[in-house]
Amino acid sequence: MSVKAMMATILHNQLKLRGVHSLAPSDYEEIVELLIEQLRELELGLAAREITNKHEP
Repeated sequence: MSVKAMMATILHNQLKLRGVHSLAPSDYEEIVELLIEQLRELELGLAAREITNKHEP
């Protein structure tokens, strides 16, 4: 099972526990894809900030 599939399963289970039952499996996969994309962007932004801060006098 891929990481994305595991994350989609975890998301599905957590939302189900909270009473959300109306999403299709593709919805969970799409949400996970968006979360991964946002995490990558955040990671890149933080890395860029760290490099910038190291080079400032």
